[in-house]
Amino acid sequence: MPSQADLDRQIEHLMQCKPLPEQEVNILCEQARAILVEEWNVQPVKCPVTVCGDIHGQFHDLVELFRIGGNAPDTNYLFMGDYVDRGYYSVETVTLLVALKVRYRDRITILRGNHESRQITQVYGFYDECLRKYGNANVWKHFTDLFDYLPLTALIESQVFCLHGGLSPSLDTLDNIRALDRIQEVPHEGPMCDLLWSDPDDRCGWGISPRASQFNHTNGLTLISRAHQLVMEGYNWCQDKNVVTVFSAPNYCYRCGNMAAILEIGENMEQNFLQFDPAPRQIEPDTTRRTPDYFL
Repeated sequence: MPSQADLDRQIEHLMQCKPLPEQEVNILCEQARAILVEEWNVQPVKCPVTVCGDIHGQFHDLVELFRIGGNAPDTNYLFMGDYVDRGYYSVETVTLLVALKVRYRDRITILRGNHESRQITQVYGFYDECLRKYGNANVWKHFTDLFDYLPLTALIESQVFCLHGGLSPSLDTLDNIRALDRIQEVPHEGPMCDLLWSDPDDRCGWGISPRASQFNHTNGLTLISRAHQLVMEGYNWCQDKNVVTVFSAPNYCYRCGNMAAILEIGENMEQNFLQFDPAPRQIEPDTTRRTPDYFL
């Protein structure tokens, strides 16, 4: 098993946007699975912590995020999913976050997003990128098997509830979420699907909608923090400040022109948003874009 020195070397290598060899990825995913299997569907997190939204393979913008927010482990991080697909560097992005998780397990929390799934990654870029960079699908399989173990939600100091998508009409309490069997591919429907896919403005009347204030009240929460939706300022309040959306991929898909943001939650649970622009434009890799254009 890799030592801390090995992990430090791997992290340094990855920070230069260089993928790890396939065998090292395999071992890293095994180590990460052993850590994640012990985490909960509602993973408790202590403050201070910095909460981050979608990254989507925009590696250089993730490096910019760490420059703005501070490097791990000096800053504690909570990422709310969608590490892969759409951007050009999903492999390096997800490998770095998993390596940081293994190296600093109590300092970094990584939740599951709707793109951490076998089916979605075969359409939106991660699968093709793995084939291109490794010549086979083994690395894709190691990661998508690992994704099944990612926690669905996190709870900061019993007050701020964090998840990728939104609420579900069939989940009234945190205990309902704790009772789910999460270790599976993301289902097409049902409560686990809702947590990863719902939006606050779902017209069918839930998602986060007026249920947010009720859910917060029932569960003793002050705020729901979620990701999943592009917001032009990087963060956006809705539902009378019961809910905030945080999106951390600036100039999403290299063309949306949005800012990114992260949410710092301090020692006394005070909230501070940091907005940032894209990292200086990198040379785009020579790839043909085969992923569908519309946004998910």
